Amino acid sequence: MAQPLPISRIMYSGLLLQCSPQTSIADAAARMSENSVSSILIAEQDQVIGIWTEHDALALDFTDPDRFNKPVSTVMSSPVLTLPSTMDAGQAAIRLRDSGKRHFLVVDENQSPVGILSQTDLALNQGLEPYLRLREVRAVVARPPLLANGTQSLAEVAGQMHHQHADAVVVDCGAGELGILTERDMVRFIARHTSNTPVHELATRPLLTVNEEDPLIHARDLLIDHRIRHLAVVNFSGEVTGLIGYHDMLAGAEQMYLDDLREALEQRDQALAKSRRTLQLAERVIESSFEGIMVTDKEVRIEFVNPAFTQLTGYSPDEVIGRTPEVLSSGRHDAEFYKRMWQSLTTHGYWRGEIWNRRKTGELYLELLTITAITDDQGQTTHYAGLFTDITQNRKNEEQIRQLAYYDALTGVPNRRLLEDRLEHAIRHAHRKDMLLAVMFIDLDRFKEVNDTLGHAVGDELLLQFTARVRDYLREDDTLARLGGDEFIVLLPELDKLSDVTQVAERLIELNRKPYVINNESIQIGSSIGISLYPEDGTTVQELLNGADIAMYRSKRDGRNCYTLFAPSAVESA
Repeated sequence: MAQPLPISRIMYSGLLLQCSPQTSIADAAARMSENSVSSILIAEQDQVIGIWTEHDALALDFTDPDRFNKPVSTVMSSPVLTLPSTMDAGQAAIRLRDSGKRHFLVVDENQSPVGILSQTDLALNQGLEPYLRLREVRAVVARPPLLANGTQSLAEVAGQMHHQHADAVVVDCGAGELGILTERDMVRFIARHTSNTPVHELATRPLLTVNEEDPLIHARDLLIDHRIRHLAVVNFSGEVTGLIGYHDMLAGAEQMYLDDLREALEQRDQALAKSRRTLQLAERVIESSFEGIMVTDKEVRIEFVNPAFTQLTGYSPDEVIGRTPEVLSSGRHDAEFYKRMWQSLTTHGYWRGEIWNRRKTGELYLELLTITAITDDQGQTTHYAGLFTDITQNRKNEEQIRQLAYYDALTGVPNRRLLEDRLEHAIRHAHRKDMLLAVMFIDLDRFKEVNDTLGHAVGDELLLQFTARVRDYLREDDTLARLGGDEFIVLLPELDKLSDVTQVAERLIELNRKPYVINNESIQIGSSIGISLYPEDGTTVQELLNGADIAMYRSKRDGRNCYTLFAPSAVESA
């Protein structure tokens, strides 16, 4: 039996944004937008008292941007539901479903926040990559997208999204051009106090698309490469037939998986009617199946279970044969749930969906279940066959994908892709607040010599220790990123004066002067730092990175173990 998966392995454990109850809704939205996160915690005297999410933003009245100045405490959800980090994913899924919420705060044994768990984290904790490679996009488009006319107001569209529980809407911008608005965009509009503007002025364009006949793996790669959440699905005529995101792909893949299992069950039923030889073959297939299978008579008394049933539930055949499936009941579903199940079986001959059951040990688990009514030649039901798989333990974590795409594999700090994204947000914030920001390009002096003489293992450990020193010194909103090798970038947002920058540079040089002790050996290195400033040295991501790079090489030329400020005039005259 698979070991329980603790939620500490699938939760989002990055920056947990917090603000005070008096923070305005607009300022809270700005912090969420700048950090590309879907929620912010509201804390008072070091105690978390509420949470506000991207989905909550849709409920605001966009006709009056002055309302965005109200305290975030007036729109937050409270109290914040918490889960212990040691809880397994199956139990967490129960809590999410029962609460009707989309986020839980995860706490350690001291009740200190350590992460955020969302429905998306659970939904992506499922290994379905083979299906993503084999299936086409068209198979997971469940319904047409929510469409909005570009002349509609922001308030109207936000209301439509809120009432229809849509996290994105396709916007007709006129002249045959389409765009898209998402929950994340709504948070950005709140941060900017956007008025009740026609949505064609606000939609993101062009609308990125994927063809219906493309494999799902292609759609997933586009989402990762463009760092977006939605793609429009188009048919041969170029018409938009749907929207697709991570959750849609996985839910669709699960649906296709169920269809395949049902088809296999129908084929087995046909084999039972043809010959004993085919029956024996089908029984061998069932015996070796990884999915739990249970067959009951028409009175719903269990007649047969396969080995996978025992592995998944803990019950041996002798313990359940002759009993009804109520032995597995979790008590989580009411009479109305089972009434609808039987209505489907009676009307359509099958039912499929998710259901909570209980193992012999008492542990609750979520299963994906297909029940088929088996009939004789006269159409009378003689048996019911149920095929199920445990989906609480095999869902894949979205954060693992994000970790690979945006963080350095050795040190765990942001890589170039995430750095550029954060720097772009920081530039916009600095422009809005009329503040200074700095980019520091750090190159470790004598690092190559350490690698060549002591080995790459020692070099890797040195990089880890260097990273730990710098991160301990930097502020919470600062960013340390690794470009590769011994090259690092430090992003310092929201600075008041130049001396704030030089003080950090001097302190980082001093920190790196201290010897590193690895394998009982003392190692001495230094730092060459180049600094560029916004807006003096550049107003774009590339200008600031290039300026800091040039200044760093000037530090090396001037003797190393020092810092140099970028001077554009010096570059022009050189």
